[in-house]
Amino acid sequence: MAKALEITDSQFEAEVLKADGPVLVDIWAPWCGPCRLIAPLMDWVAQANDGLKVYKMEVDPNPETVSHYKVEGIPTLLLIKQGEVIARHEGVISKSKLGAFIEENMG
Repeated sequence: MAKALEITDSQFEAEVLKADGPVLVDIWAPWCGPCRLIAPLMDWVAQANDGLKVYKMEVDPNPETVSHYKVEGIPTLLLIKQGEVIARHEGVISKSKLGAFIEENMG
């Protein structure tokens, strides 16, 4: 069963930027209420979308990636393909809107 995996700054280039296919990164924090609301959706996305890697990156211990992508609010979702951000979403998102976000941008 696919799950969202934790990732750090040091793994980001190899696991996300150099990935063969699209990657969804959820930038979150344990103290963030909205982040906890969408956390179960990340596992759902990983299970529902073959070929899409899903990672969770905690904001505080990973300042390089957070700074590079100018993350100002969390949760922030980055959809990355071939090293480029093809879509991003800041804030809470419903399951149906998340599904549409993925479909529209991966189509």
